[in-house]
Amino acid sequence: MTYDTIIVGGGIVGLATARELLLRHPRLKLAVLEKEPELATHQSGHNSGVIHSGIYYKPGSLKARLCVEGRRLARAYLDEKGIPYRMCGKLIVATEPRELPLLDDLYARGRANGIEGLEVLDASGIRMREPHARGIKAIFSPVTGIVDWRAVALAFADDAAAMGAELLTGRAVLAIERRHGRVVVRTNAGEYEARHAITCAGLHSDRVAKMTGGASDPKIVPFRGDYLILKPERRDLVRGNIYPVPDPSFPFLGVHFTPRMNGDVWLGPNAVLAFAREGYTFGRIAARDLFETLTYPGFLKLARKHFATGMGEMYRDVVRGAYVKALQRYIPELRVEDTLPGPSGVRAQAMTSDGTQVDDFVFDGDDLTLHVRNAPSPAATSSLAIARYVADDADARFGYGRNAAAV
Repeated sequence: MTYDTIIVGGGIVGLATARELLLRHPRLKLAVLEKEPELATHQSGHNSGVIHSGIYYKPGSLKARLCVEGRRLARAYLDEKGIPYRMCGKLIVATEPRELPLLDDLYARGRANGIEGLEVLDASGIRMREPHARGIKAIFSPVTGIVDWRAVALAFADDAAAMGAELLTGRAVLAIERRHGRVVVRTNAGEYEARHAITCAGLHSDRVAKMTGGASDPKIVPFRGDYLILKPERRDLVRGNIYPVPDPSFPFLGVHFTPRMNGDVWLGPNAVLAFAREGYTFGRIAARDLFETLTYPGFLKLARKHFATGMGEMYRDVVRGAYVKALQRYIPELRVEDTLPGPSGVRAQAMTSDGTQVDDFVFDGDDLTLHVRNAPSPAATSSLAIARYVADDADARFGYGRNAAAV
């Protein structure tokens, strides 16, 4: 159980990174350690399935660059592998005059990020794209699509395994130690030693980084998003993705409409504090996770700042009529009886102790380890580009050469 490289985390980023490293260095002896019995079961398997364009992110940021690059790489990969996807587009809809300057800023940001084919639509243009939607102005992004990202992650796993990666599930990491200039990863199934380790631990990224002496910040605070689903007979209300104009005073994006590859249409999500890092239901509580959140200064500052908004999100979480009312801003015909309870996901929200939410991807490390510290949405869309970024860092940091020798 001795390797050149160990990757901690079998989600889409970890699997894409394993694949990229082996494409570059076929002789690398590499293992992926995943704590669950199956791969890609958390954020990689609980996301909305959107292929993001990259319009939202600050020009020049890692998110902006890696999302645009990753989207292009992903589409080429999906075509190569024959994985089904659909470029159904997305409307970002302003429903009130106060949102118009924000929409204009978003359009300028999209242009700066190099998003292809953006259109500005008036009310009649919105109705042409989405006959049941209402708004006064919108941006249409034709390069937004949908796909099953877990299927993509598993395709990455197949690629990596075919190139010699060992994909070891059921290995929960308990500690990471340095011994004689090497990394020893202690798990519930024994110890694994490597020259280097790369961690892509998602909801537990901060904890795993701290095992190697990494900084406490950014800290992961979990937020659950609960969706509703349109009843099958009402799917005609939505053709493509319909999104709100982001509100800079609100820390999350807001409710939207998302078609799925299986024909479903998801509505939402809301955003409420999860009582466990893997708290996909209201009743799932992990004492350690909740204690860490409620005693973290950054969360307490965020909660005070957005108390009223947070209470509104919790109210909508339990009162479906209030949830549907928020959605009716965009589809007035929608009724409570048109909806069914849907799935949930948990966002690994990185935060600093002053209450600031970390907006960009974050990577750090040392001479033996490299950590993906923050990779929320659009990490799935960006995964192949993130993998290239991490592999570039590993090549420079660890001295991997073209003909890296096995241990």
